[in-house]
Amino acid sequence: MTTYIAGEEIDRVFAHTTNLASSALNSKVLACSNDYFAAASNLLTPTPAIHRPGVFVHTGAWYDGWETRRHNPAPYDWVVIKLGVSSGKIQGVEVDTAYFVGNYGEQAELQGIHAPDLTEEQETELCNPAFTGWKTILPRQPCGPSQRRAWKLPLDHQNIPYSHVRLLMYPDGGFARLRLYGHAIPPALPINTSTSTNNPIEELSSALVGGLALGASDQHYTPCSNLLLPGRGKDMGDGWETARSRTPGHVDWAIVKLGLPGSVARVVVDTKDFRGNFPRAVRVHGLTATTTTTTTTTTTTTTTEPDHDHPDWVELVDGDQPCRADTEHIFECSQLTDDDRVFTHVKLTLVPDGGVKRFRIFGRRAE
Repeated sequence: MTTYIAGEEIDRVFAHTTNLASSALNSKVLACSNDYFAAASNLLTPTPAIHRPGVFVHTGAWYDGWETRRHNPAPYDWVVIKLGVSSGKIQGVEVDTAYFVGNYGEQAELQGIHAPDLTEEQETELCNPAFTGWKTILPRQPCGPSQRRAWKLPLDHQNIPYSHVRLLMYPDGGFARLRLYGHAIPPALPINTSTSTNNPIEELSSALVGGLALGASDQHYTPCSNLLLPGRGKDMGDGWETARSRTPGHVDWAIVKLGLPGSVARVVVDTKDFRGNFPRAVRVHGLTATTTTTTTTTTTTTTTEPDHDHPDWVELVDGDQPCRADTEHIFECSQLTDDDRVFTHVKLTLVPDGGVKRFRIFGRRAE
């Protein structure tokens, strides 16, 4: 059964998920029925919608979202989105109508398909309104004026992979953001290998392969989930930055669950765009989480997520490493302290505080 999640509960309920419908993860709009007043691509903007009252463009009032013409002759407007990950599992769906009041879409429905290796011609076919291969992810739900609404999918729907989605808006109007809370599915190995020691070096921590920021000591300016985004970003706003500390001995930390558990060959801490506020130094630790399997009528495997002070954290990079402004710091070979142990989690510690753009762990995925 689909469960409605009130706006004030959305961030808590989906705290340990990734928004798969984000342009920061390279998700993109392939086609839409209409976006006369405001571009459908705005649905995928990773930051909250903004309001600019009194600002007008050629088509009318400026809106940060997707807005279609009035008087739609069809039952709904639609937009087709290709997820930036190879495929992903969706736990929850949010439709945000921020600042759309007299012009919001009254109802929303989400459909999906798993077709990760389509050609350009096949994607064109997918965008044809006559295409019948869509499966319902979220049945039609009511939306309200200028508010966040989300729905948690039934458990048996949360393990279905999707590569493309289609959002339907009944009958027309505007939505500010679409957010799909879930987890990226790591792609298969690019080559056939017999053992993990022959596996290629991959980025084990990236959100594109299921890497997940579990939490941080402080996220005053920007969230630690930005650490795992692809690319180097565009400015200070798409990194992780903490508040200034005043307490002697203070440090800030962020914990990441690797999308691909494996051995570590290289660590990258990137302070791009952080010039007067980069950390004085960083520490990097790793941990192998324990799993518990319970067998009753079904088999359930759970992993214990580590706290920042868990006794099993071990150094991955030797000691405190000094940082510089706007620099990719690369640690490998003799700077790494561990052998071929398989890690499931890593921890980045800022000494004493500041901002980091990206935190990347490269290595060989485990079998």
